[in-house]
Amino acid sequence: MNVLWYSSYPSFREQGIPEINDFNVLMKFQRQGVGSRLMDRAEEVILERTDVAGIGVGVFSDYGKAQVLYAHRGYIPDGHGVHKHDHYIQPGEETIMDDDVVLYLTKKLKATQ
Repeated sequence: MNVLWYSSYPSFREQGIPEINDFNVLMKFQRQGVGSRLMDRAEEVILERTDVAGIGVGVFSDYGKAQVLYAHRGYIPDGHGVHKHDHYIQPGEETIMDDDVVLYLTKKLKATQ
């Protein structure tokens, strides 16, 4: 997992939103709280500089566990739709649905008390 302070995703870059990137938990460690602890730490680091975090997630069922984790943590779609390579997919546009089709999410972070 990395925190990209300057995301390649245009909306995050334009708004100065850091991106949690390359977030993976090995299968044998899933469902043990490892992912949540990693996300906690990434959010703590981001909160030292800004109060919004971003993350991208694939749209296939292979990403289902991540989609659920992010939703439970309060991440919501950024409202721009799905993105692939260098553009947003438009209605009626044909594309190959692969791992490069991503929905980007954001979360307003709150300082712990």
